[in-house]
Order: sequence, then C-alpha cells, then structure tokens
Amino acid sequence: MNSLLSSMNDPIPAGDAGVIIDGTQANFMAEVVEASRELPVLVDFWATWCGPCKTLTPTLEKVVRAQGGRVKLVKIDIDQNRELVAQLTRMGLPMQSVPTVVAFWQGQLADTFSGALPESEVKRFIEALLKHAGSSAPGADLIAEGKALLEQGQAEAAAQCFAAAVQQDREKAEAWGGLARALIALGDEEQAEEVLAEVPAALAEHAEIAGAKSALALVAEGRKAQAARSGLESRLAADPDDFQARYELATALNASGAREEAAEALLEIVRRNRAWNDDGARLQLLKFFEAWGFDDEATMAARRKLSALLFR
Repeated sequence: MNSLLSSMNDPIPAGDAGVIIDGTQANFMAEVVEASRELPVLVDFWATWCGPCKTLTPTLEKVVRAQGGRVKLVKIDIDQNRELVAQLTRMGLPMQSVPTVVAFWQGQLADTFSGALPESEVKRFIEALLKHAGSSAPGADLIAEGKALLEQGQAEAAAQCFAAAVQQDREKAEAWGGLARALIALGDEEQAEEVLAEVPAALAEHAEIAGAKSALALVAEGRKAQAARSGLESRLAADPDDFQARYELATALNASGAREEAAEALLEIVRRNRAWNDDGARLQLLKFFEAWGFDDEATMAARRKLSALLFR
C-alpha cells in the first residue's frame, strides 16, 4: 500500500491542451458559445489594472485544471476587447465590474459571479455548474465507487479508488476519510494514521475526517477488549450492574462488526445509570456514531433509542 501514499503527492496533470485559453472577439463564438455545447465554459473578464483579478484568475486556472478537462476557461482582457464587451453588455451580459465570471452551457448563459471569491467558493460554483451540465466533479465517481467497494468488503480496491480521488482533488474530505477507513479495514492502522496526518488543515474538523479518526481510535480499544471478551461476558452474567464490563464488551462487539449489539450494550448502561463514569456510556456511543457515519443504519436506530431514553 506504500504506492498509494506516494501517488497522492504526484502533480495533478494540467489537462488537455485548450482547457485554458485567451479569448478575443474573433474566437468568442467558437471557443465559448459553440464549445459550450460540448462542455461547460467559464469566461473570465479581467483587466491588467484590476487588483482582485490578479487573485481570482490564478485560482480559476488552478480549479479548472483540477477538473481534468470537464470544464474550460476562456480569459478575456476587457481593455483589449472593448467592442466584444460592449456587444455582450448590449445583449444583457452583467458586466458592471471586473472580475466577472460568466458560465456558458449549451450556448446559453448558465450562471455568473463577480469579485475575487476564495478557492472554496470557486470550487462550489464549478461543481454546481457541472451538476447542472450533468457531469460529476473530479473524484466524485471514484469516491462513490470506493464507498461501494468498502461496503462489499473489497477494502484494497476501495483504497485504490480513494487514493486516486485524493490525487485528483486533495480538498475532498470524503476521499481522505474513505482512504483511512479502507486502510483500517485492511489492518494497516499505521498507514491510516499517516494518511490522516496528511489531511489539509482546512479539512481537519470535517465530519468525514473526525469519523475516520474515531474509527482508528476504536480499533486499538476494540483489540484489547476482544482479547478479554469471554471474561467480560462472565463478569456480566455474575453482575448485570458491572458497567465497566458492559462498556468494554460494547467496544469488543463494535470491533467485531456487531454494531447493533455494541450500541445496545451502551444504551443499557444509560438505562440503568446514565451518570456512570461521567456519562461515559453516552459519550462512547457518540464516538461510535461518528466512526460508523451519521447516516449508517445502526447509528440512526441507536440515536432514536438514545433520544427516547434522554427525553422520557
């Protein structure tokens, strides 16, 4: 699996020739209007004297290159193309200020924004445009395939998909979290930890990353608890109020994949004595939810039961 980690740091390919070009009145119809019948086209109206343009244009170029040819960028210097800008303005194109970015799809204006948006907002704008055009953002198909493979127990193939998605777009928390979970499923906790250490700082608090970290932390706890499982069951048979034994058994059950049983063990502690260990059973249950994913069936079922207990 070492090749997975090294490949994530390879440069993202610049994409096909013609993905980023300079636009003029002479090529506007061909490179924008006609080209938009095949793929979405962004037109960046800018000027040399415009400070925000110097920030936005490199961001647009970076994000467009990361799309792997799914979208095209045409840059138009408004001072060098005054007649074109005047014609477009008369046609109703919003050109009150620069920078202005106009998206075209199927020969028509699809969306627009003005000002130097941060990279995250530019990505959202392009992802919405691609969705409108019926195309997936880079990495989306790989992430979906990786999740399906992981659910089917094909962790190695899933890891390959998630690693490829990270290589395409390092700002996808789902790809990082999925790769870490796949490595955990393969028993490679050390590399899972390395992957999580490489997650961009902006994604550190994302639910996908937090969930993967919780899953990793629970592996070590579960291994220790599984070794003592028979003893824990004996302790509970002798004393149903041995909450520590029930708590550790829940961790062992989770490690073996018995999510419903693990949740029920912790819920039973809450039923009997919610205050035990400073509300430790509920907090551990929340950690399970985070590790399983908040849309997991076991999470949703246990969350309903927990709510019923807390608000009865």
